[in-house]
Amino acid sequence: MVNLKKSDMEKVNFGDLPIAENEDVEFSEELADEADRVAQQRAAAADKRAKGEQS
Repeated sequence: MVNLKKSDMEKVNFGDLPIAENEDVEFSEELADEADRVAQQRAAAADKRAKGEQS
């Protein structure tokens, strides 16, 4: 999506966007910062909760 103004964003139908699940995303430990590591941990915890597993 290109840079849209807030007023233009109200006209976008986000319901037509695909729902992402189990996407293959390349991750590089060498390029990761602390925010990337935290995000990766949070994503793993969310996946466990979604599957009904205990942490």
